[in-house]
Amino acid sequence: MEVLLTMCLVLSLFFGFCCLFKSFLQRRDQCCYLLAYECYKAKEDMKLQSDSCAKIVMQNKNLGLEDFRFLLKTIVNSGIGEETSCPRNILQCREATLADSLSEMDETIFDTLDKLFARYPSISPSQIDILVVNVSMFSPSPSLTSRIVNRYKMREDIKTFNLSGMGCSASLVAVDVVQGLFKSYKDSYALVVSTESMAPHWYCGKEKSMMLTNCLFRSGGCSMLFTNRRYLKHQAILKLKTLVRTHIGSSDDAYNCCIQLEDDSGYLGFRLTKYLTKAAALALTINLQVLVPKILPLREILRYLVESRLRKKSGTKSQNLEAVGVGLNMKAGIEHFCIHPGGRAIIDGIGKSLALSEYDLEPSRMALFRFGNTSAAGFWYALGYMEAKKRLKKGDRILMSGFGAGFKCNNIVWEVVRDLDDANVWKSCIDSYPPHIIANPFMEKFSWLNDECLSFVRIDFGKLLA
Repeated sequence: MEVLLTMCLVLSLFFGFCCLFKSFLQRRDQCCYLLAYECYKAKEDMKLQSDSCAKIVMQNKNLGLEDFRFLLKTIVNSGIGEETSCPRNILQCREATLADSLSEMDETIFDTLDKLFARYPSISPSQIDILVVNVSMFSPSPSLTSRIVNRYKMREDIKTFNLSGMGCSASLVAVDVVQGLFKSYKDSYALVVSTESMAPHWYCGKEKSMMLTNCLFRSGGCSMLFTNRRYLKHQAILKLKTLVRTHIGSSDDAYNCCIQLEDDSGYLGFRLTKYLTKAAALALTINLQVLVPKILPLREILRYLVESRLRKKSGTKSQNLEAVGVGLNMKAGIEHFCIHPGGRAIIDGIGKSLALSEYDLEPSRMALFRFGNTSAAGFWYALGYMEAKKRLKKGDRILMSGFGAGFKCNNIVWEVVRDLDDANVWKSCIDSYPPHIIANPFMEKFSWLNDECLSFVRIDFGKLLA
């Protein structure tokens, strides 16, 4: 009897050990490493300076004096500088053709992929197992992934995915897709291409909530190379630690706060409503409830829970984005913060909610100032700034945080695998950043729009800058 009990105990222990070992191997094979990334830098003839920007805006016959004043106030407060870029058809003040849209995508995508393959000559396009492309507002046929497969003559069994309509946090969704596929496909390479189509989406109407996108969005893109091959860990720059996605699209207000539609005059554009900040606060709150226990030490979580309970008893409550993480010390588990450079209000809001310093927000502010809101690619311009400034050291953790239409909040935490110092897309200008004054010359050049005398005079603004 004792021998039987001993054998049962040994078998139970052996079975438990096998289960633990199997679980260890599964987790071990689910790593996701970022080997390299390349951001797009537009050519000089695509630069959107204040004079060319004013020329484009004043060609819009639908706008009146009050509309121009609104746009001037918006662009002055946007946090965007004079080095941003836009498609050539917008600079030429003409409607985009299909050829313009495809040319914009080809230039951005192929430029970044060419540089990526040049950086990693040991990995050829034929070795890529997974390809994910995210472009929210342009979905041609054949697909953009097919254009890439055709251009680089990739192999027949490559797994391709096109993500559309995912908004500014789409590149984090693409990373989640890659991470999920890596669980099934061992020893694989994956490419993620993240950009946005601007050429056919310049809003020509006069609804203020839809004119905001013209002031913020600019040309940009990024291509990233991932692998789950552990023996390449020493070549990687980042390792994925955790990723949390939140979607509150079941709420009508959240769903409609950031939406593409036609205005009353039939002009297609992207409407941003006043509910946007409340949707962002709600989505971020839900997301942090899942993310925080995974990244912060237990003592910090306990301290925060005690303080939160005391605040509830005192009746302190707010739905503002700035109040989401009051009392939460994210720096107890995160060294660097890569906030999506979607606009100054978003950067300020998340910065206040997470109690971040200007040093923490500098990469996002500089990415917005230099490149504008490049949609889902914006994270990688901010990451490139950190790397160019030699901030990223081995073992550091980086939080990428952003929002997207739908309405979504996605957060991802990376671990720096080795010290990083590549200047990448910032190479030619990093020494001059941050500038002493983050301001554009729009108010200096066009403050005359606010003169009261203009309210009594009819002016053809289209001919004024001719």
